[in-house]
Amino acid sequence: MQDLKAMLKKRARQNGMLVVVLVIVLFFQVITKGVILRPMNIANLVMQNAYVIILATGMMCCILTGGNVDLSVGSLCAFSGALCGLLMIGKGLNTWLVLMIVFGVAILIGVWNGGSIARFAVPPYIATLASQLIFRGGTYIVLKGVSYTTYPPEFLMLTTGFIPDFFGGKTLHITTMLLGIAACVICVLLDVKKRARKRKYKLEVSGVPFFVGRQALICGVILWFTYSLAAYKGMPVVLISVALIVLIYNFILEKTVAGRNLYAVCGNRKAARLSGINDDRVLFIVYLNMSVLAAIAGIVFTARMNSCSTMIGNGFEGDAIAACFIGGASPATGSGTILGALIGALVIGVLNNGMSIMGVQSDVQMCVKGLVLMIAVVFDQMQRKGR
Repeated sequence: MQDLKAMLKKRARQNGMLVVVLVIVLFFQVITKGVILRPMNIANLVMQNAYVIILATGMMCCILTGGNVDLSVGSLCAFSGALCGLLMIGKGLNTWLVLMIVFGVAILIGVWNGGSIARFAVPPYIATLASQLIFRGGTYIVLKGVSYTTYPPEFLMLTTGFIPDFFGGKTLHITTMLLGIAACVICVLLDVKKRARKRKYKLEVSGVPFFVGRQALICGVILWFTYSLAAYKGMPVVLISVALIVLIYNFILEKTVAGRNLYAVCGNRKAARLSGINDDRVLFIVYLNMSVLAAIAGIVFTARMNSCSTMIGNGFEGDAIAACFIGGASPATGSGTILGALIGALVIGVLNNGMSIMGVQSDVQMCVKGLVLMIAVVFDQMQRKGR
């Protein structure tokens, strides 16, 4: 019991948001008469909200520079999708060549944003607001009133495709189940290694019953999730891409010098500078990275819709920012994690999906998401003040 209380207290915000996700899922499960947890809808939920997770991952890094955000990500998503449509469909260029061009353009935009912020000390919200206007206008210029549709199959595969079943399962996608089992084994081995390292240095560890129960819960969730996907068409290709992005960025923030530098800048920028950290370089890299992730999100969303228009990307920055703060970002205390952003993105994704199934109008959906964001921030403020 003491182990459970200690864990809940240590990550109260994230654990609270996990409970919120569970409550929201159960609510929509009842209201939609079981639709939201059907295998087909779970696969759709992953594909529909992949762009939110990608953007939230980059946005969390921006917030950790001291509460800054990137307001240009929605426009960059639209601009990337427009370039893909113009070059692939309008000009007939090779898909992979176009993707390389789009990433090259994204890097240049990142240099523009990061350079203006780090080199010329332009406030991030001003620099990215300017980019938002520039590249929203650029989207109109590129498209010239044309909405490109029917993208090449290899491009659509990035979001709408599923990994093949190498074992020929008829009623169940065996490859997906094996990947789920492998994920469980990896999670258990990593936690066992972490526990052994703590005991080696005589640090406090949780009791064996709690440790076993925690592993059983995690593995149970993973196996249920992969079974649901396997019962439909298998694991979406985009899920693997999103999982790699989340794992890589989580590793960078938790285990590398670059991640520690970012947290140091968030905690106290002046102190970080005095300790030898190049805070301008940190800002530059963060906003360069955000532009690249925005391009990836734009590609994913465009492939999902199989079309591009000037309306793509509207409100994307709001979803990404909301996901981060719902997931526990708090620049005042220098806190915020990639896993927290993932949890926040799950809240946004489930809300989007559930309300869409219910036929709720988009204006009401925005009101609900705004209310959830406000509640999350108020909860964080109360928690920090110890009320």
